[in-house]
This record gives sequence, structure tokens and C-alpha cells, in this order.
Amino acid sequence: MLFDRVLIANRGEIAVRVIRTLRRLGITSVAVHTASDAGARHVLEADVAHQVPKYLDIEAIVGAALASGAQAVHPGYGFLAENAAFARRCAQAGLVFVGPPPEAIDAMGDKIRAKATVSAAGVPVVPGGAEPGDSLESWREFPALIKPSAGGGGKGMVLVRSAAELPDALESARRTARAAFADATLLIERYVESPRHIELQILADTHGNVVHLGERECSLQRRHQKIIEEAPSPFVGPETRARMGSAAVEAARSVGYVGAGTVEFIVDGTTGSHHFMEMNTRLQVEHPVTELVTGLDLVELQLRVAAGEPLPFGQQDVRLDGHAVEARVYAEDPARGFLPTGGRVLALREPDGGVPGAPAPVVRVDSGLVEGGVVGSEFDPMLSKVVAWAPDRASALRTLDRALARTAVLGVITNIPFLRALAAHPAVKAGELDTGLVERVLPELVPPADVPGEVLAAAALAFHAALPRGDDPWEATDGWRVGTRAWTTWRLESRDGVHAVQVRGLPEESAEVLINGEIVAARIRLADGELTVTIGGRTEHYLRVRHADTLWLGKDGAAWALTRHLIGDPGDRPGAAATGDGVVRSPMPGTVLVVKAQAGDRVSAGQPLVIVEAMKMEHTVTAPRDGVVAELPVQAGQPVDMDAVLAVVGEED
Repeated sequence: MLFDRVLIANRGEIAVRVIRTLRRLGITSVAVHTASDAGARHVLEADVAHQVPKYLDIEAIVGAALASGAQAVHPGYGFLAENAAFARRCAQAGLVFVGPPPEAIDAMGDKIRAKATVSAAGVPVVPGGAEPGDSLESWREFPALIKPSAGGGGKGMVLVRSAAELPDALESARRTARAAFADATLLIERYVESPRHIELQILADTHGNVVHLGERECSLQRRHQKIIEEAPSPFVGPETRARMGSAAVEAARSVGYVGAGTVEFIVDGTTGSHHFMEMNTRLQVEHPVTELVTGLDLVELQLRVAAGEPLPFGQQDVRLDGHAVEARVYAEDPARGFLPTGGRVLALREPDGGVPGAPAPVVRVDSGLVEGGVVGSEFDPMLSKVVAWAPDRASALRTLDRALARTAVLGVITNIPFLRALAAHPAVKAGELDTGLVERVLPELVPPADVPGEVLAAAALAFHAALPRGDDPWEATDGWRVGTRAWTTWRLESRDGVHAVQVRGLPEESAEVLINGEIVAARIRLADGELTVTIGGRTEHYLRVRHADTLWLGKDGAAWALTRHLIGDPGDRPGAAATGDGVVRSPMPGTVLVVKAQAGDRVSAGQPLVIVEAMKMEHTVTAPRDGVVAELPVQAGQPVDMDAVLAVVGEED
């Protein structure tokens, strides 16, 4: 019998996604949230919500579950999802943990132990060594990959290509492992050249049934973080799928696994040989692509297995239909080195297009976004996932591109243009993937930082149309003159500097705009948060929203913020963190971690002044020139917005 009430020990898009299934099954959903997350989408959509000090507070979350009358806890992914102590605490409190037994979490959470366990079950593993039994300093088979035993998500992994690099690499990996996982134990493996990252979705119940649901291709990564995933893999045929699926099932059986999990393999892109890499003992971020090609709801199956029900199908019943591709939308700026961004969501447009099995392509969006919500710096920067299904891979990629083009998040800079460029890259379209592809072609994928001229013109026309106009032409501020209208110069500030755009006339009727030294006819129409602009006979449509003196425009997945910059204002500057006028600004929203200078200090160009932390990423902001610190208005622990002034370095006397 299924549960009546389930608490979701998570936030963001995964909490919203779990709520969707609970609602369909008629199960009451209980959300948890911190004080800063009280207005988050998962809180608004849940039936009941409880505030907790933080998402990692086991006692507070268990207490909320008991207080709400929940019978089970779904951990989502991240936070406490792979925490065996949390699973045990739930059991002690009489709560069902919607996940594997704590023993399975422990067995697969330690990479060294996991490799030994699955190897004993006959699953192929990458040759390597592990501490404490092996002396990693004596390893001589290169290239090699060093990994923290207790790690995940690529953190602390170091590629070593020669014996000369090994000592420093081991020291660096140990330092990172100790800081990130409180465990400096390492393992080393033979590095597979041109590797593909392919994983198998498995399901296991308490009655001894274990099945796999096919594979997902996750080779499109940057810094070991997945970006775009798909199912099935363009590299895997039926025979390989059967072999890898059998290995994944045996890996799950070897630890008495129950629930949904993922067995990840590193696959040689030349020979096709596969080796066990790790097992994720939870639902994966990319689970929607498996759902779309199988027609199954993995969250529902998790709940049914946790309630003691047997799987309602066997391996022979699993069918893969069509192709699905998922792109992860992040609050980050590829044009600024993928620094985290943030802000308030001023306007939001997300496509959604039906269910699998339809004859036409399908678009699904799993999102934690809501208009008016704040994207801060304390959580992972992933905002949503845009997923496309179609009968074949080429159609699925085209559908994904169209869906991303119809996505707009105004108020927060995202990586959507980067995702579109990646999905359209010739190597991706051809299915010629490996885990190093993104880094190799990165310059081709990163959008330019400068704002296109037509966007500047559109913004200037929108500002111009908002000028007050009365019945008396002599009191109007729209440039009216006897005989003709005068040019009005709009100075618009973006991330790449301050731009001057000249406009004259009435934009709603007939106006002219000066672009790149050329005067062209222009006209705009404003309606329902949209801006339609016709310049030189070409018409473009933008989503728009104005916040104070800043106008946000969105088109084709891209977004631009243009701020009205009044003549005589100080700071005609590019929007970088360190500028020529000595003003040092934060490159991202975050928290000041360390202040390394004081007002009155003499500093040199490039000297560290402030360290800002956001989303587990540290960024050191340096002095833009030699001089004296004239102002230092921040202190350690202080939250700051993007482009907030951190310091001012004046010229030396």
C-alpha cells in the first residue's frame, strides 16, 4: 500500500518534480525550506511546508517529517540523498527512506570498496591501485587519473601524464579530498583516452528483482560536470547494451541494492570496452531522458518499491522508444569564465509540450524557477532542465534547440546560449562524443560578451518610447523641435561597457536610430511584456521587463540587461570585476570570504584584495592597478551582489 504523506528532503527543481508525481498519485507532499527559501517554488507547490535551519540538518528534517505526519522521506539528489546516517536515522524514527539500504550506500559511497565489491561479482573495472594497500607514489602506468575515494562530482580528480607530475598531483588531490570530504584517501586508475561516460539506470525491489532501463550518454561535460545528457547513447548497440546492462544489474546485486540507482561506466571510444566507474545510490539529475524513452515514472517506481511492492515488469518488458536529450540550465555566465550569477527572476518563459508517446516531438521542463524568486549564491547553480523527445536523435536535438530558444529567464544571466551552441556543434550532431570534447571546442561555444547592435537599438527605442509626453510640445522631453525632432542620445550600460545610441522621432509611429554610423528607420510595439522592434525593415520579438533604470530583453534563449546611464554619471567602465578607474567590483553574487587588505594600504596591480565565494566556488578579486586602497566597504561574511563595489584603488600621490 502506497504512502499517504511523503516529505521531500530537498529543494529546487527536483523537489518540484517529486511533488508532481505525488500529486498525480494523490499523496500529500511535505516540503522543507530554510528561511531564505520560504518563497521558493517547491514551497509554493507543496501541500505542506516546514521551515528547517538548513537542508543538511538531519534532526530538523526528521523532526519535520514526524511533525507533519509523513510516513516516508524522499531525499531527491544532493544534500542528504547519499547519506547513510540519514537513512539510518529515518529508520530509527519509523520513517521509510525512499532509497537503498544504508549498507548499500556505504558500500558504493567508497570508490575503493565499490570497485573491489563489483570486481568480485565479475564486473569489469579499470586497472588501478588504492590506498592504504598500494603505494600510489610508485605508479608508473601513464596517463593516469587520481580520485578521492570518498569523492564525487569530479571534485579532486587530477589527470597525470608522467611520473614527474605524480608527486605534486597526489599532494593536490589529497589536499582537496581532505577539505571537501574529510577523507584524504586516494585511488589511481589507468586513464582511458577519448573516454565516453555512459551510465545504466537500474531498479531493484525487495523481492529480488533487478532490471536495467537502458543507458544514458553523459559524455558532454565540463570540469567533470555533466551539461547535456541523452538516451539512448548513439554509441551503444543492442549487444553492448545487453552486456553493460547485465554488468550494471550484477553490480546492484553485489550490494543488495533496492530502489533506483545508476551504475556509471567509462567506455573506450575506440574499442568500446567498458569498465565500472562508480554507482550513484539515488535518482540522477538526468533521469528524465530515461523516463521519456521508456514511458516510466521513476519517482513513482521508487515510491512503490519503498512501500514493499514488487516491480510491475521484468527485463523483457523494457522497451526504448525514440530519443531524448536533456540540457541543464545554470545560473552562470559563460562569457565571464562560467562565473556564478544570480538575482531576482523578473520574467520567466518556459516551454512545455506534452507527454511521451505523442506523434509530434515532446518538450518537458523540470524547473525550480518562479517569477519573483531570488537565485542566490548558497545553493547549486542549476535552475532547471529542458528535455526534448522525438522519434529519432536528429529530431530530438532540433526540438531541444527550439525549446531552449523559447526559454527566457530575465533578471538572471544563464548558460542557455552556450547550451544551444553545444547542441548544434557538428561533433555533437554526429554523435562523436567524449568527455574532453567540450573543453577542446570551448572557444566555439562561448557567446561573445558584447551586446549586439540591434539589441542596443531595441533598448534605446524602448527607453525613448517611455519618455513623458504631454499636450504641450514645449514641455515634452522627446526631442521635439520646430520643423524636426532632435537626436536624443541614450547611454546604455551593459556588462561590456557603456554604449551611446541615438534616437529621434516617435518609436511607436516612425523613428530613426543611428547604428554604426548609419541612420535607419525604426518602429516598436509594446504589449504584454513583449517588445516588437522593426529596424531597417527587419522585425524582431523580445521578452522585456524593466526594473528601475534597467531594461532586460530576452530573445532566442539569450538575455541582456541594459541600464540607463545618465550623462555625467561616474564610472564609464566595462562591467568587469577590476576596472581602469580603480573601482573593484564583485564578478558574481556571493559572500565575502576573506578581505586581504585595508583602507590606506599601498597595493600593486594584481595583488589579491578580496575573496568572494559563491556556490562552492572561490574567486579572488585583485587590484586593477598600483595605488592606495581608498575605500574598502566590505567585510568577511558579508553578502554582495554582482558588480557590487568591493574596493576602490586610488592613484598614488
